[in-house]
Amino acid sequence: MQLWLWLLLLAVQLAALHGSLVLQQTPGEKVAQTNTEVKLVCEAKASQNLRIYWLRQRQAPSVDSHYEFLAFGDSKTAVYGKDVKQEKLNVSQAATQSVLTLRSVQPADSGVYFCMTIGSPELTFGKGTQLTVVDVLPTTAKPTTKSTPKKIRCRPPSPVTRKGPPCGPLTLGLLVTGAVILLVSLGVAVHLYCQRRRARIRFMKQLHK
Repeated sequence: MQLWLWLLLLAVQLAALHGSLVLQQTPGEKVAQTNTEVKLVCEAKASQNLRIYWLRQRQAPSVDSHYEFLAFGDSKTAVYGKDVKQEKLNVSQAATQSVLTLRSVQPADSGVYFCMTIGSPELTFGKGTQLTVVDVLPTTAKPTTKSTPKKIRCRPPSPVTRKGPPCGPLTLGLLVTGAVILLVSLGVAVHLYCQRRRARIRFMKQLHK
């Protein structure tokens, strides 16, 4: 490996734990499903057109957990690492923003990805993106909701229903009127019966004379 690359990797190991505020790297953490596409963004808070490098540390406990150079680019060119396949990894930069695109990610692509710029004489690093690639995305458990007990309302006892027709003024009037009509009818019937009987008695007396 070339001497400058060894020095570069050594600088990464010394500065990876404290990211710089000059480089804003997003997202800070990403969980992706197998065979999907992932985009990592690094933006340099500076006015000049900087060359932004991308590095990766394989996820432990992999035996290949060292830092590896992936690519660097500016607004005109892009250079990739020796073992990087461009159909799987692509870097593009416009002004002070660099985008690293990973296609068809696999669990072996899990690790921490860093962006970096080289100044004079300091190196500036992003805070890193923890990428985890899984076959099935974890489901978010629904929060358990406590059931609120229903309040029991005491109802007043229902009034006792009385049997028979309601005794209202109208009903009493009808009853009185019916009784009067019945009495009058009975009186007329008795009077007629009495008159017929008297007439019969008179007729019988006249017949026997």
